[in-house]
Amino acid sequence: MNPTNASPGEVLLRGRGITRRWGGLVAVDDVSLELWRGAVHAVIGTNGAGKSTLINILSGEFPPSAGTVELLGQDITAWSQPRRARAGLGRSYQRNTIFPSFSVLENCRLAAQARTPRPWALWEPAARCRPSNEAAREAAARTGLADVLERPAGLLSHGQKRQLEIAMCLATAPQVLLLDEPLAGMGAEETERMLALLHELKADHAILLVEHDMDAVFRVADRITVMVNGAVIAHGTPEAVRSDAQVQAAYLGGHEGGH
Repeated sequence: MNPTNASPGEVLLRGRGITRRWGGLVAVDDVSLELWRGAVHAVIGTNGAGKSTLINILSGEFPPSAGTVELLGQDITAWSQPRRARAGLGRSYQRNTIFPSFSVLENCRLAAQARTPRPWALWEPAARCRPSNEAAREAAARTGLADVLERPAGLLSHGQKRQLEIAMCLATAPQVLLLDEPLAGMGAEETERMLALLHELKADHAILLVEHDMDAVFRVADRITVMVNGAVIAHGTPEAVRSDAQVQAAYLGGHEGGH
């Protein structure tokens, strides 16, 4: 399958009837969603809503108890996480996944090389791999890190580290980005920079955003899915979700929780 042949506005990732049970607990209950190229789809919810479980199922960390996941029209429900990544599914995590002693460029290059193992001549050092280096530089530039390519990742600001995580995703040439709390811990200026980046990236990606910052969600999202206790209670445009009485009672007017 060739992701680059997908036309703008096409559904790139689709979940159908996704359910996950842990013993007697239903963590995700019959959730369906579609991620479109050119759109940011946010998932919000209260504590224990199932957001993290859902994104973990979509990325392939563990399988659903029921339901299917499709990438570019192909059923990938049984695929491993590395296979999904190679097929165009990028994922960032709440926890930091960078290598702090490596430079920004080295982190991005390692991510690019992981997508296509050993794309360089056997007798050449990996650092000389031209395709991986080019992909790494382009990803860093796109996320605003071109001026700190040689800086050790551990010395970056918090916001820059989150930018680097997205750059590492981009270095794998994804079509779909699954972003778990990319704004966590950011100040106002860093948040603005990240929102501008998401707005730019959505032009040629489908983006799933799990985020607690409600102001940011309603500014950047094109569609919002609201989950409570594993189930979807509302889905639609930010305007429709904001005015939904059930959502206001369960989330917006109440408490903000985690996962």
